[in-house]
Amino acid sequence: MKVAALVMVMVVGVTLAFPSDSYNSDPIPYNYAYGVKDEYSGTDFGHSEDSDGSTAKGSYKVVLPDGRIQTVTYLADHYGGYQAQVSYQGEAQYPHEYGPAITFKPQTYQPSYGPQPSYQ
Repeated sequence: MKVAALVMVMVVGVTLAFPSDSYNSDPIPYNYAYGVKDEYSGTDFGHSEDSDGSTAKGSYKVVLPDGRIQTVTYLADHYGGYQAQVSYQGEAQYPHEYGPAITFKPQTYQPSYGPQPSYQ
């Protein structure tokens, strides 16, 4: 009896030790891209990615506050992890004189309430 219980505990332990895909799902390929460029605020960045379902590769870029463009190109999968290469374009610019800080006027929301219906 003790041997049977010991064997049962060992079988359960071995079964739990191996990961399983309980969803039994197949990898789904995808691709996407987006970009944002706002001259008023100086915002400029973008990202694109393609995947065959098991490996994702892509790149993203951003214009840094010093004027350089930083680009990150990457490859990611379950075996090699996330592998990135970072590159920069341009030369950092640091102005000698600074102007006033850029501020944005807050937008105010003023709800308009009309007369309420009377239920008499």
